[in-house]
Amino acid sequence: IILPLEWFPLNKPSAGDYFHMAYNVITPFLLLKLIERSPKTLPRSMVYVSIIMFVMGASIHLVGDSVNHRLIFSGYQHHLSVRENPIIKNLKPETLIDSFELLYYYDEYLGHSMWYIPFFLILFIYFTGCFTPVEEDSRMPVAAFCSAGLPALLLMGPSSLYYWYLVTEGQIFILYIFTFFAMMALVMHQKRKGLVLDSNGLFLFYSFIITLVLIALWVVWLWNDKILRKKYPGVIYIPEPWAFYTLHMNNLH
Repeated sequence: IILPLEWFPLNKPSAGDYFHMAYNVITPFLLLKLIERSPKTLPRSMVYVSIIMFVMGASIHLVGDSVNHRLIFSGYQHHLSVRENPIIKNLKPETLIDSFELLYYYDEYLGHSMWYIPFFLILFIYFTGCFTPVEEDSRMPVAAFCSAGLPALLLMGPSSLYYWYLVTEGQIFILYIFTFFAMMALVMHQKRKGLVLDSNGLFLFYSFIITLVLIALWVVWLWNDKILRKKYPGVIYIPEPWAFYTLHMNNLH
């Protein structure tokens, strides 16, 4: 959207697609390294299956997102359903609409499930190993949290914002909140055993708490938006950032 179309024509991968391709390679590798650092881990075969499912889901999502984002330049509006979009209504024959709905299903449902379930599963398994009997080890250092010497609190902001985007754009609030509740239950269970979270566990736990606050602020801000309310009916109302973009900020591209 930001870069000129002459650099990345609509029939070629965009800059975002190349970043997404890199993500699909780098993130599984990092998840494997992360799970290796945890004292408690899943059977190796289950870890490999989870990573394979993650790569498949993220790759499906890459293709779906690449097509969907290009449709914006043709007038597609993410705050409307597939069949309600003006450019889709005019397709002939009408069976082509079914193909776009299939693309939407692969992108928003199948791809997201195969991507996010293994992702949060690995995060939770890692979290189970982030406990220590030593109280001092449970404190997050203000500085020297990472090799760059950045304060942990500064890193927690981007981390929480990233999880906020995953939950809102991926529409995975149920998966996120169940993971968060499981983390809370584990913290209380381990506390009875005299174990407390170490600095890594605290960082992840606090990131999830801030994420919940960001989601709540996002929902409150868009609570009275009638158009988004129509797109996201039901008890759980969490609009996607892309839907908000095409509805209120479409003139930026």
